[in-house]
Amino acid sequence: MFKSVIVFFVVICIALPVSGQGNNYLSEVSSKVEAEKEGTGVDYIHRGILIKEATYTGDFAGNLNGGYKRGTTFLGMANLKIGAETKDLGLWQGGEVFINGACTHGGMPSSQLIGDLQVASNIEAGNRIYIHEFWFKQSFENSEFAVGLLDLNADFVASEYGSSFINSSFGIPSMISNNIPLPIFPMAALGVTAKFSLSESVSLLSAVYDGLPDDSKGNNYNLKWELNKEDGVLLISELQYSNKLFDLPAQIKSGVYFHSGLHEFDEETNERNCIFNKNYGLYFIYDQLIKNFNDNSGIGIFSQLTLSPSKINSHNYYIGGGINYFGVFDDSGTDAFGLAFAYAGFIQSDCPNETTIELFYKKEITSNLTIQPDIQYIINPIGMGKTLNNALAAFLRFGINF
Repeated sequence: MFKSVIVFFVVICIALPVSGQGNNYLSEVSSKVEAEKEGTGVDYIHRGILIKEATYTGDFAGNLNGGYKRGTTFLGMANLKIGAETKDLGLWQGGEVFINGACTHGGMPSSQLIGDLQVASNIEAGNRIYIHEFWFKQSFENSEFAVGLLDLNADFVASEYGSSFINSSFGIPSMISNNIPLPIFPMAALGVTAKFSLSESVSLLSAVYDGLPDDSKGNNYNLKWELNKEDGVLLISELQYSNKLFDLPAQIKSGVYFHSGLHEFDEETNERNCIFNKNYGLYFIYDQLIKNFNDNSGIGIFSQLTLSPSKINSHNYYIGGGINYFGVFDDSGTDAFGLAFAYAGFIQSDCPNETTIELFYKKEITSNLTIQPDIQYIINPIGMGKTLNNALAAFLRFGINF
C-alpha cells in the first residue's frame, strides 16, 4: 500500500506544479453563503482540462484513555481533482466533467482504538485507491443537473461551519449514515441530482441514487457499477435559504430522505433477505455568523438536527452544534478555534446515547500547509456493539495543498 501512495503522489507532482493560495476561513465560509465562487481553486490548465485540486490530509491519532484500547496510529488521504468545461473544449456552454481520485491509507482509530459509533476521524477508510466522484453537470440560467458517480454529502446535509471539525458526524449526522446505505465518503454511487434557483436566496435540490454503494472487495477501485432492483433507491430533497439574518450571513437547510428498501443475497440459503423495507427521515442545518470583527475575523455558530421513526430505527435522532472563532490570534483570518458537540440518540433501545465533544485549533502555516490539533471526548462509545468507558482521543491533523 505504501508503494501505491508513492505512485499516487508521483502522478500529482508530474501533473501539477506546486502552487496555491492561502485560505481565509471567515471569507471562505461567508462567500459560500452569499454567492458561489467563480474561477477559484484552479491551479493548472492544459487544453481545457483543469487540475482543480491536489491535496494530502494526514492524522496522527491516539486514544489516550478509555474506549476499546489505548494506542496511536496514523492515517492519511490524498485527493486529485480534475475537471473540464465543455466550452473550453470547443463544445457547448454550461457543461462540466469532474473526476475526484482518492487514496486512503493507514490505521482506523475508531475501529481499532476508540470504539465510537460516530467515527472520530472523517478520513478513516482503510487502505484503498479509487475513483470517489466521476460526473457530468449541465448548468442553465436558473438550474443545473448532474449525473454519474456522486457524493451525496457534496450537495446535501452539509454544514459550512461544521466542516471545520474532524468528527464525521459534523459532516453527515450519524443517524442518517448508520440507518441507511449512503453514497458518501469513502464510497459514492450512481445518481442524478437537480438544483433549481427559486430566487436569489432560495434553492431547491433533489436527487435519486443507487440504494447500495458497492463497497465489496471486487470493486476496489470503484469502477464496477451495477444497478439492482434489490438494492432499492435513495431519494432526497433539500430546501436551502442563503441570505443575511440579523444583518449577517446565514444559511438554513431543511431536507427529507427516503430509501425504498434493501435486500441482500445470502450465499448459505441462496436467497435474498430483507434488511429493511422503506426507511426515511428529515434533517435541519443552520449556519449563522453572529459577530463580525472585520472582513477576516468573526464568530459563527452551527446546529444540526435529524429525526427518523423509532419503530424503524433504534438510532432515531441526532443533535449537533458548535461555535467557530475565526482570526483568534491573527486578524487576517489565517487561524480558527472551534468547539462542538454531537449527540447520537437512541430513544427506544437498551443502547445508551453516545456524545462527542470536540475542541480544535487550526492554523495556516503557509499558503500550502495547515495544522490542526484536535481533542475529542467521547461519552459512552458504542461502536463495538457494547458500552465502553468514556474515551479521550487526540489528533494532530495536517493538510498540504499542492
